[in-house]
Amino acid sequence: MSNAVLQRTQAYAGLVKLSHSVFAMPFALLSLLVATDGTPPLRLVALVVLAVVCARTAAMAFNRYADRHLDAANPRTQNREIPSGVVSARSALSLTVASGAAFLVICWLLSVPCLWLGIPTLAWLLGYSYAKRFSSLCHLWLGVALGISPIAAWFAVDGAFSPRLYAPLVLGASVALWVAGFDVLYACQDDEFDRERGLRSLPVLLGRRSAMWVSRLLHMLAPVGFAAFGWMVGLRQVYLGGVVLAAGLLIWQHRLLRPSDLSRIQAAFFTANGTLAVVMFAAGCFDLYL
Repeated sequence: MSNAVLQRTQAYAGLVKLSHSVFAMPFALLSLLVATDGTPPLRLVALVVLAVVCARTAAMAFNRYADRHLDAANPRTQNREIPSGVVSARSALSLTVASGAAFLVICWLLSVPCLWLGIPTLAWLLGYSYAKRFSSLCHLWLGVALGISPIAAWFAVDGAFSPRLYAPLVLGASVALWVAGFDVLYACQDDEFDRERGLRSLPVLLGRRSAMWVSRLLHMLAPVGFAAFGWMVGLRQVYLGGVVLAAGLLIWQHRLLRPSDLSRIQAAFFTANGTLAVVMFAAGCFDLYL
């Protein structure tokens, strides 16, 4: 691979924050494994993985496209790929269209019901990019966007609505609470800029201190949901140990930050939450297989 191609690939990977797949993918795969009693067909695994990658690529590329002028004006984000000229706005929009189309094709390959449900799912994912322009609950919008993944993975197995979907619904709701909680913390970085630009978020509405308390509440509820999912599907000691460790990571995340000190936001945002997702997946697999 030439240096030019490698640099271009790295630019697009940075544009869509490919490394952030670690947030949603483990829960989608955990749901898939549990739904198939640990024996999913390889074709199904491949399609679910591709669906998650294409969906979040479309969502992230469109988010960067929609926010390109805001990113250029914000000192924290003005070095992102579009404002810095590394990736053009047209290219980001083209990537959105291509990834969104690929996502719908993958949904069709899974089943016709998956295709029909994939259309509003994609609309929800893309719609998040404008949520902060009209709602302070944009964090929950993002949470639901990621929380859809374990529900969709389970539906890909069953291909129909049934009482079995209650378990992934609980897992999806827990993921939504967890993601919304850490997105509130992340938004604290831009509260002053967002207020000046008329954008909405909980830190803008409530102030950093109160918003952080809302985040703590969301993160108190998320492990309860994770544990409830394990109880519903028969995951026991090791998985519950993973839930306890996840709760510890959430506590550590909140201890890293103060309303007046966000200097450790990267450790709180990426390290703690990425580790949480991997720990939950590993604990679920250990309990499922061993």
